[in-house]
Amino acid sequence: MCGRFTLRAPAAEVATLFDLIEATALDVRWNIAPTQPVLCIGENGGRRAAGFMRWGLVPDWEDDPKTGSRLINARCETLAEKPTFREAFRRRRCLIPADGFYEWKAEGKRKVPYLFHRPDRKPFAFAGLWERRQREGEQPLLTCTIITTAANGLVRPLHDRMPVILTREQWTEWLKPGALANDVGARLFHSVADNYFELAPTDPVEMDHRTAHSSVA
Repeated sequence: MCGRFTLRAPAAEVATLFDLIEATALDVRWNIAPTQPVLCIGENGGRRAAGFMRWGLVPDWEDDPKTGSRLINARCETLAEKPTFREAFRRRRCLIPADGFYEWKAEGKRKVPYLFHRPDRKPFAFAGLWERRQREGEQPLLTCTIITTAANGLVRPLHDRMPVILTREQWTEWLKPGALANDVGARLFHSVADNYFELAPTDPVEMDHRTAHSSVA
């Protein structure tokens, strides 16, 4: 699964990497949590644009927006069948920039967060879905979810699932409007190679300290 992640890269670096129409103001974020706003990238008239959405998918037909807190992840194996994700998978796909994600490991009486990041510390992209929930007299609620797949050899000792990481060559296909080809799962929804990430234990106290001294977008 993916329950916490980081995005510490400067806005200009993110805009250049993802070929955005314009840079979106970003704060350094060490511990992005469910229900918080996260940066999402979609296609707008053939160009990529970014904006913030609340993490935790809320379909338009869902009356209670609090259900989004249970839908922060979507299993890649069932996207095309589950009503909750089916239409978003067909029509509303996005990239969610990150430069690390956490998993926890029990060590004695405490759980230690481990940060997975690229060896070069550069940002990468989660495969995501988004929804727009509209009610009369209310502002539209834009929400998103991160797609997960089976964990690779590096992540598996901590968790059996991990986020789907799309390579730069796959971004254009993923953001293309309309339904994807039938073989998309075999080509895009596999775990990245074991050496794509490296991991390091993170002191929970230091993690909380960094979070307290970084802004939430």
